[in-house]
Amino acid sequence: MKKTLLLLLLTFNLGFSQEDAWVYFTDKPDAETYLANPLSMLTQRSLDRRTAQGITLSTTDVPIAQTYIDQVTASTGITVMAKSKWLNALHVRGSQTSIQALASLSFVSSIEFANQTLNDRFSSTSVSNPINKNMNVEVTFNYGTSANQIQMLNGHLLHQQDFTGDGKIIAVLDSGFLNVNTATPFQRLFTNNLILGGYNYVNQSTNVYALHDHGTMVLSCMGGYVDGQLVGTAPDAQYYLFVTEDVASENPVEESYWVEAAEEADRLGVDVITSSLGYFGYDNPNYSHTYSQMTGNQSFASRGANIAFSKGIIVIASAGNSGSTANPYVGVPAEATNVLAVGAVRSDEVYATFSSIGPSFDGRVKPDVMAQGQASVVSNTSGNIVTANGTSFSGPIMAGMVTSFWSAVPNLTAVDVVQFVKESSDRFTLPTNQYGYGIPDFQLALTNALNSESFENEVFLIYPNPVNSTIFVKVPDESVNSVFYLYNNLGQKVQESTIINTNQTINVENLASGMYFYELSTQNKTLQGKLLKL
Repeated sequence: MKKTLLLLLLTFNLGFSQEDAWVYFTDKPDAETYLANPLSMLTQRSLDRRTAQGITLSTTDVPIAQTYIDQVTASTGITVMAKSKWLNALHVRGSQTSIQALASLSFVSSIEFANQTLNDRFSSTSVSNPINKNMNVEVTFNYGTSANQIQMLNGHLLHQQDFTGDGKIIAVLDSGFLNVNTATPFQRLFTNNLILGGYNYVNQSTNVYALHDHGTMVLSCMGGYVDGQLVGTAPDAQYYLFVTEDVASENPVEESYWVEAAEEADRLGVDVITSSLGYFGYDNPNYSHTYSQMTGNQSFASRGANIAFSKGIIVIASAGNSGSTANPYVGVPAEATNVLAVGAVRSDEVYATFSSIGPSFDGRVKPDVMAQGQASVVSNTSGNIVTANGTSFSGPIMAGMVTSFWSAVPNLTAVDVVQFVKESSDRFTLPTNQYGYGIPDFQLALTNALNSESFENEVFLIYPNPVNSTIFVKVPDESVNSVFYLYNNLGQKVQESTIINTNQTINVENLASGMYFYELSTQNKTLQGKLLKL
């Protein structure tokens, strides 16, 4: 009798327990109409970002056909949790039977269950990983104690040249931004209208200033400001705040929320996406990822992250904090092929033992780069400046510096920026599983960018900046015999040089250290800017 009852219960569970799945569609019947009217899909800023990087529109930019969504929604026992136009898919929840019934719809191309035992293409075995909904967290600018995490990257040199993220937009995907709207370290962002908005995909609301403190600390690494205590790495960038992490549970729907937010970031014209969220294990072990799946474009969030990069957005993700566990590898979406995965070092640039390691299962370098993630200086929800540990903080510290760097060379593509950052890193020629390419030097990245082929179309070049002893001035033939002036911060002329050839050197070794203003006066135009003498 007991065996019969057990069998009945198993049958009931197979038919009616709630499962998560992605339903993929065959096409987008309205594609031609949307592509002929791009502003119906994307903002002008998004279109401008594509144009600047030579990226064309495609059917991935077209919304999912509403008729398809309506028919799935109308199906018995089906709840639509999230949707992705990039992947032309819906994340649904319902019984296994109800979800499988969707395959009869003519426009459904395939169904992928989050429970991998229900998919033929997956092995029935999976790895269960420890779940920590706290995201493994322990709790000229006057940087105060935050100086080290910026100076380690030579980010202060970019800041001194007024490259602080101005003109760039960062989307932060996290678990909540508790008290960001009231805590003192974020008031500068609101005073300068640098918070552009946000959305809570978990609760389907515009309330992002509640729920959880993780995003608060993350945002402070980039945009926080308390004189003498904390300066973020991109204090003048603009920000969108998106909640995609459900702190109450660990479920693959969070990957779908993540992709939804990334798509909205793309629509709004965001330049950089940063996320300190990572996925490997789920509450249901059958949903969990395995190391063998870390091949760069297999998980839902990793695929979405790669598409975001293809749209001209730099995607930066924390590598994870599993370095000292039995499963120490970089997870989703940091493992994605085109995501800049950031590991953690201590203040002395030594590897932090909790930081997830590489390589990816298919042998790629992961993490990509490193920043301070142990004893990182952040703001808590009360506005107090504290220290905390985790790649949750090395990630946004890096994201802010990448954004400030891009603001210095805005004509670069996302591909260019990521490559310059990697090449400036101290282990670029000999990457390791712990450090990846190592710790970037953003001043070196800037110098390399200004000397690169990417700037061959720029007629005038003045570099390096900052300078130690020699300035190089490159001008076109018609600008030979122009005059190069240097002024101190009082407006007094301290040096004058006539440009007598197209590639001229100017010695400034005798000038005192500090900020100067240059002026290159030609027959037809005058170029002005700042120059930092070291």
